[in-house]
Amino acid sequence: MRVYVPLTLPGLAEAYRTGELGPAPLCAYAVTPALREWYLSEDVEELEYAALGRAAEASLRRIAQDPDAARRRVVVALDVPDKAAVSDPDRGLEQAALGQVRLAAAVPLAKAAAVHVDSRDAETDVAAAAEALEAADGGDDDAQFVVDGAEDHDLMWFGVQEIPSLI
Repeated sequence: MRVYVPLTLPGLAEAYRTGELGPAPLCAYAVTPALREWYLSEDVEELEYAALGRAAEASLRRIAQDPDAARRRVVVALDVPDKAAVSDPDRGLEQAALGQVRLAAAVPLAKAAAVHVDSRDAETDVAAAAEALEAADGGDDDAQFVVDGAEDHDLMWFGVQEIPSLI
């Protein structure tokens, strides 16, 4: 199963330093039954892109909590055995939990398939989105528009061997 782990650039640097994504339990996003039902598509690529988007949103939330983190969303894609990624059945179709899974153990960074990172030209919009996130969560439509502005930027694809140049 392909899972998407949301990070920040400092989090990616730490994973590179330690050689693993962790500590466990690790929050990630994947194509879950609830995500399939919400997205209403059978196209696996579209569903994986939706899971990547959910992880990018979680990365934005991590950025909002870390004033020192670069304002660029980071998601690490990796493949794990299906049984390693467990969704919470009690959260069902709860919007915040769509596609969310837990990994019970840290994962070696060497198992990563790719890293997705915002380009530098997204930093202004990502910074504004991080600032507006709390108000958007409170129902402010103008703030939600700002948060959605970060989603206008596609994450760039990088090979794992490119991590040193990213951090």
